[in-house]
Amino acid sequence: MNPFILLSPLFFAFELWQLYMGERYLGIKQIRVNADPRELPMANWMAGFWAGGLILYALWMCTLLLHPSVRAQGAVLLAITFVGYLLRSTTSLKWTLVILTFEGAIRIGMMLSLLGLTWRQLMN
Repeated sequence: MNPFILLSPLFFAFELWQLYMGERYLGIKQIRVNADPRELPMANWMAGFWAGGLILYALWMCTLLLHPSVRAQGAVLLAITFVGYLLRSTTSLKWTLVILTFEGAIRIGMMLSLLGLTWRQLMN
């Protein structure tokens, strides 16, 4: 068993937290008042945690490619992250929220798949 799979609950929680923060900074209320999320206040510790979490998340997704039993989930996680980033960098704020929501839903589905696989491997 790949020991990095055991980190999937941590990154699942991080993914849920990202969806919550995305709604907070890019949500309907922010779109209504046409606020730029880059101008909204964010604590330094939160920005550091988020940036560090994204780096660790990307490295973790790359480690999934090294183990055959979870290679498909790792590839989908990396692909959806890459495609989502490309789409978000070219759209308006309104569509960024839509893309983030779909991106998060697909990544959460892959994380649930990883959690199920981890559970089955631990029970055997």
